[in-house]
Amino acid sequence: MALVSDRSREHFNTLTEFKGTGEHGVGVGKKEYLVGELGPNTVKLMRAIKDAIDPLDIMNPGKVPFSK
Repeated sequence: MALVSDRSREHFNTLTEFKGTGEHGVGVGKKEYLVGELGPNTVKLMRAIKDAIDPLDIMNPGKVPFSK
């Protein structure tokens, strides 16, 4: 698992250097990099949208980085 984590970190660093994201959506392996990629205000906005759409957190619970 450490190798996967190292590769995810390298992937994130390279992509942000070139202002890219490299994937569609947010994968479990990308959770820890979301604030670094998008910024805290964007992540807060995403949480607000998720709360409005899914107040009981039943859609993908624990899968998105800002789950309750």
